[in-house]
Amino acid sequence: MTLDGKPAIRKAVIPVAGYGTRMLPVTKVLPKEMMPICNKPVIHYAIEEAVEMGAEEVILVTRMHKSLLEEYFAPAPELEDFLQEHGRERELELIRSLSSLVRISTVQQPSPRGLGDALRFARPAVGNEPFAVILPDAVIDARRPALTQLMDVYRHYPYTVIATQVVSPADTSKFGMLKLTPSADTAFPHLFRVLSLTEKPPSGATSSSYGIFGRYLLHPEIFDYLDSCPEDCNGEVQLTEALNQYCRDEPVYALCFEGSHYDAGNKVGYLQLVLHFASKDPELARVLELQRAIGDANRSITVMNQGQDKAS
Repeated sequence: MTLDGKPAIRKAVIPVAGYGTRMLPVTKVLPKEMMPICNKPVIHYAIEEAVEMGAEEVILVTRMHKSLLEEYFAPAPELEDFLQEHGRERELELIRSLSSLVRISTVQQPSPRGLGDALRFARPAVGNEPFAVILPDAVIDARRPALTQLMDVYRHYPYTVIATQVVSPADTSKFGMLKLTPSADTAFPHLFRVLSLTEKPPSGATSSSYGIFGRYLLHPEIFDYLDSCPEDCNGEVQLTEALNQYCRDEPVYALCFEGSHYDAGNKVGYLQLVLHFASKDPELARVLELQRAIGDANRSITVMNQGQDKAS
């Protein structure tokens, strides 16, 4: 299958083998990818983005004791029968749609040892074809999904493409960082050529302001670079380092995508994410507005009482 004469991207890899240590203790038993955003878990948004990009198969790189992820997308005959018997057609359709979103396969990573290591375990399932990678922690709300925006570039430049946005200097240590040069393509004014990549440099150690935001379109040759990539000081294999070697031999592009990014892997980012999506839900938005009105009223009463206390 080809896309305008170029190799199509039919598969998306989603690594989900992490321990979710930033969200403990809840992630002791609940995978961080199953944390709810309104009525859908984090992983659901990643799968939907892969489907909208055109993926025919999603490969979950998981580990033992994370079967909830597979169960969520599997058919649930008992629940479906219950909903049907009670006339809950809307809920029944929601549940049935989960198992028909896309073909989902899983591969096991014995222990989380970096994104690069996770991708190496996905190699047999990916095969010798280009593929997408989604980091589910990085939830991106955009009018057009971030991966779809990357695919726009891929149709014209069938090379590796990375999602990027500007990062504040105080946050560079939280991101893989990119050294870029403009592509000079007027059709893609926000497209850059990648010169080098650095994995989470210390604050002030890089002049770049463009970070990596958890979306990649990769070619299978990256696996060879991952196999020869040394482990970092934490014993992990980093995709960033493999890509740093790869971009010396092959073109790598970065697109400054349109959309809002939320880090669902930490408490502050997760709270911001839930509030953001709640504000877009008509039913939940009314509750939020009511809560704000109550809060404003309570603050006004407090100020008024403080004024009376001073006057007395």
